[in-house]
Amino acid sequence: MSTKRAKRRDFLKLAGAGLAGSALAGVATAGTAHPDAAGTGDRFNVRVFGAKGDGTTLDTTAINKAIEAAAAAGGGTVCFSAGNYLCYSIHLKSNVAFFLGPGATIIAADSPAQGGTGYDPPEPNAFDKYQDFGHSHWHNSLIWGEEISNVSIFGPGLIWGKGLSRGSGDAALAAGVGNKSISLKNCHNVTLRDFSMLHGGHFAILATGVDNLTMDNLKVDTNRDAIDVDCCRNVRISTASTRPGMMEFA
Repeated sequence: MSTKRAKRRDFLKLAGAGLAGSALAGVATAGTAHPDAAGTGDRFNVRVFGAKGDGTTLDTTAINKAIEAAAAAGGGTVCFSAGNYLCYSIHLKSNVAFFLGPGATIIAADSPAQGGTGYDPPEPNAFDKYQDFGHSHWHNSLIWGEEISNVSIFGPGLIWGKGLSRGSGDAALAAGVGNKSISLKNCHNVTLRDFSMLHGGHFAILATGVDNLTMDNLKVDTNRDAIDVDCCRNVRISTASTRPGMMEFA
């Protein structure tokens, strides 16, 4: 087998053929090395930036540093090897992909008893008095991105919203409390593929105003809303598994 064919084969094994398309336009591919390698170039292992993955240490700062480094480099893949990464708010950025490796779990920390200031505060707006609190804010989430392009989360790992609130009568929550697993607002070219989600808070996935959104082979087991797609266009959802009645489109 030629070197060129071998490189293509290894990339397709890592990301799946679909991830090489428009949803990762501008994001550097992972090449031939395994994405969990410390490496250089377009791979950014969160452990190199100080993440412990022990389920006890808050890894928020280390993960956000890895994302910032990938974004500053013009794009890349932030890699999670096997472990339990306890976190507050993680900030997605343009041209950055997440690879959740086998055995990798991002866990929403209890708020704020486990230290730090908790999740990002909900952004102020004038319309939250007209609809429920969960629909009206995006920043008070485990993983969120706003006005970003060419991002993805993929791989066989798990996102567990253990410490997220399911909401209290859809009223405002206390400072530092998070209530969504993944929030996306006014984003472009987003792919969510192959991972699982458990206990997503008010929403496992809240996507608002997203253009070119692909969700494929997701498994969502939550105790409130699973996937909410609101004011989005060019949306493709395939083989997503949730409980009946847990998806909402507006």
